[in-house]
Amino acid sequence: MVRLFNFLVFTCVVAYVSAAGRKSIPEAEDVSISEECPEPDGYFADAEQCDKYYECRGGAATEKLCPDGLVFNDFSIDYEKCDLPFNIDCSQRPKLQTPEPSQNCPRKHGYFAHEQKNICDKFYYCVDGKFNMITCPNGLVYNERAGICSWPDEAKREGCTSEEVFQFACPKVNESIAVTHPRYADPEDCQYFYVCINGDTPRRNGCKLGQVFDDVRKTCNWSRLVPECADWYKGQLTDEELAALENPPTRKPRPIRRKGA
Repeated sequence: MVRLFNFLVFTCVVAYVSAAGRKSIPEAEDVSISEECPEPDGYFADAEQCDKYYECRGGAATEKLCPDGLVFNDFSIDYEKCDLPFNIDCSQRPKLQTPEPSQNCPRKHGYFAHEQKNICDKFYYCVDGKFNMITCPNGLVYNERAGICSWPDEAKREGCTSEEVFQFACPKVNESIAVTHPRYADPEDCQYFYVCINGDTPRRNGCKLGQVFDDVRKTCNWSRLVPECADWYKGQLTDEELAALENPPTRKPRPIRRKGA
């Protein structure tokens, strides 16, 4: 789900500056080769600045910049593509153009963490300096290094650890139990529970609508079967709605129509 979420948002912001292939020209002895143009034709990354690149035609270089917040993707010299910095290794060319910030957007394009460090599950998606705030699915936080929502222990953000986000600490257990990734009920919400990875790192998970976490069976179950959570959906769902979730009506198969009948 996280990867799908990441893919849907990502496709809205990645910019293809041009998808046109390069034009080939006859080889000639007088075509010059330079640092900017290692080949006569194509698109080539700048050696120091990640969002700068060169369009080369017949050995002549035209300097170009990606839109602010994007960097040049040199996956092929045939295509002119600017991409999100999460997808490109800029460690060898770390310089960037001067930012053009606006409200909640440190740069004109990209994904950016919420300005309040303790708000971990929200981030901004900026296009041309205009922002849209996005909330991660329950239990996940924004990962600044990857530009996606992920588990707090994977995001490794200051102030956004699993214990700080969930206010839950995994009980101490011996190694034989720890390797099973034990589950524990959320003490405040019957629909949710914690999976303690290797016995010490909590990840919050939830049951589907109509179900609650059964702390005896260590799995999701219908609320009527879990005495301590039997009334959890009272005021949210009627008895008829709960029954319909547990026993959804079956659809009668449509009769097959034969040709000529």
